Amino acid sequence: MIGVCCAYFLARRGASVTIVERGELGAGASFGNAGCIAPGHTPLNTPTRKRRVLRQLLDPKSPLYIPPRWDPALARWLMTFRAHCTEERLDTAMRVLSPLGRASLDLFDELVETERLECEYRRTGYYEVCRTEGRLRDVRLEARLVRRYGFSTDSIEGGALQEREPGLRARMEGALYYPEAATCDPHRLVLELAERARSHGARFHTGTAVTGVRVRSGTAAGVDLHGGEILEADAVILATGAYSPGLTRGLGLRLPVQPGKGYHRDMPTEPGGEPLLGITCVLSETSVFCTPLEGFLRLAGTLEFSGINHDLRRARLDQLTDSASLYLGGLGAGPPSSEWCGLRSCTPDGLPIVGPVPGIEGVFVATGHAMMGLTLGPVTGRLVAEYVLDGRPSQNVEALGADRF
Repeated sequence: MIGVCCAYFLARRGASVTIVERGELGAGASFGNAGCIAPGHTPLNTPTRKRRVLRQLLDPKSPLYIPPRWDPALARWLMTFRAHCTEERLDTAMRVLSPLGRASLDLFDELVETERLECEYRRTGYYEVCRTEGRLRDVRLEARLVRRYGFSTDSIEGGALQEREPGLRARMEGALYYPEAATCDPHRLVLELAERARSHGARFHTGTAVTGVRVRSGTAAGVDLHGGEILEADAVILATGAYSPGLTRGLGLRLPVQPGKGYHRDMPTEPGGEPLLGITCVLSETSVFCTPLEGFLRLAGTLEFSGINHDLRRARLDQLTDSASLYLGGLGAGPPSSEWCGLRSCTPDGLPIVGPVPGIEGVFVATGHAMMGLTLGPVTGRLVAEYVLDGRPSQNVEALGADRF
């Protein structure tokens, strides 16, 4: 999502762009994303999350899981993350993320209309559903912060919630409704946007990994590709997700980015039947997104820190359906139509990294979006295009700089 958005906005402004993709286009984290565009949503580092982390760390069926292993870099990341789980740091992050989210939502509306993107885009909002009084209390506190930054929320009691969403079980305590959010099929969105970038002249080089960035006299010169090929360029954007630290290390930049593995399980909708849910619901206690898309209900979420790998852990997949069964009246009798995992790039302070690599002209980083890669994709692409073509972005994003670590 991030790379395609960068390519689109650069190409739309007339730049000659080549995007290099290690696998298939849209087959990374964007393929299995929950599909919820949530401007104003709080980042990972909330005080309530810090209280829940220790209870969840070693449970393979919890929303957050870390398999026991020796990993000093992850240990440092977790300590830094914990230090950022304060009201003050969360407020700092929201001051940066809120205007970016609002700008990105406006760009989604514009792109879908002007480029006629076919991706099931709907401005229907989402519910954060709570089974327990304690969690509903925490969610209402977080909603106060969201409202402070200009986003709307609506508190809904359990009975009214079931009237709106009959597929939910009757014993829900309540929910918060976020009306300014949107939903789409993320894989279709990426492929559609890539086609529009191609129509503006962008070229795509798939199935080849970048092994290094070429620098000549302190200026970007291109990239080395797996197999020995050299691709020359006068600007390089590393929208490389969880793989970013391995590429920036050779540039003298150490990024504290950890791969946070997420999972999805798609449950088919009965042929000719009504969708189980009308709009996306986040199951608050278990951090699982339930998104109704064409022909299936996507269950997505979990955060697993197990390094760079794509091993599917059955317990993690089962956590999605087990969680959904606590909230939903039924998931259908058929087998899943898709089971998947992918790697999100996570920073310890809850903010992405967008901007130039210090000390090297023409090399830029766009990574670390964690669970907000879909939401912040368009605004990130526009900011990167402005960095490359104008020398400075139109919004103040100094807090996203790569030199902050």
